[in-house]
Amino acid sequence: MRTHTIRALCTVTAGAAIALLGLAGTPGAAASPAWRTHSVIAYVANLTSGTVTPIRTATNTALTAINVGITPVAIAIMRNGKTAYVANSRLNAVTPVFTATGRAGKPIKVEEDPEVIAVTPNGRTAYAVSVGPGTVTPVFTATGTAGKPIPVGSFPWAIAITPNGKTAYVVNSGSGTVTPISIVTGRAGTAISVGSGPVAIAITR
Repeated sequence: MRTHTIRALCTVTAGAAIALLGLAGTPGAAASPAWRTHSVIAYVANLTSGTVTPIRTATNTALTAINVGITPVAIAIMRNGKTAYVANSRLNAVTPVFTATGRAGKPIKVEEDPEVIAVTPNGRTAYAVSVGPGTVTPVFTATGTAGKPIPVGSFPWAIAITPNGKTAYVVNSGSGTVTPISIVTGRAGTAISVGSGPVAIAITR
């Protein structure tokens, strides 16, 4: 639980445990007025209750919580706004949440202990970072299936994807390195040595 608590605090700072979605113009949006009245919804992962709470940002009002499974610790949303992907660390899975209906889909099994997640700009792949085994598992959004885990290094703690969608960079806190992953090939490149205990990464646009 200590790891999960630290992860939750860090992801809030990095913007991973809370995600924002602009619904205006989203195709097929809104099965109910609560989901279509305002343009921006924030999604908050609730670690101990196993839920995600949408917040209507125009009024700062919480909407009905969505059950997503145990220990949700991070969220990433597709650029088109259709689906949010939640990393469930103890469930060893990624759970899709369909924003038009506010409902969760079937959990997608990944490597154990996923603590961080990111989605490529084109929305085709979500990458779940598993701290324990030191891997990143690609999740293919079109099929809802997981690919082969990619070894990246000791205690991976954060991930960022370049705006052109070609490379993901994974921060390995245990080894003081950053590992690039080619989005096209799904392979990790040579790790880059950085400072001691790196925990976050951001990329210019």
